[in-house]
Amino acid sequence: MYRIKFNFEQKDLKPVTLDNVEPGQSLLEVALKNDIELHHNCGGVCACTTCHVYIEKGMEYLEEMSEREEDFVDRAVNPRLNSRLGCQSVLLDGDGELEVTIPDQTQFLGE
Repeated sequence: MYRIKFNFEQKDLKPVTLDNVEPGQSLLEVALKNDIELHHNCGGVCACTTCHVYIEKGMEYLEEMSEREEDFVDRAVNPRLNSRLGCQSVLLDGDGELEVTIPDQTQFLGE
């Protein structure tokens, strides 16, 4: 089981820590199941960049980035070396702690 802390660039949102998160789920699925807003315009099929997140801690607990995901991450707003798409960031079997930062989601309000 995992412990995941979600931080938010959006100033009015406070961090959320989730305990006992089961492996095999994407970070997008975990966020949505726990009422954490993470845009996903394509429905989570690696066809856009709206579920872009930053993995601050625990990258080793996620499936490796595919070439397709890498192509989309390069198109995201403000990509960094620790950028991933939430829909493609699947928790590996095992346990550990992750820290994820969700970029300011207000940039997508016009889409």
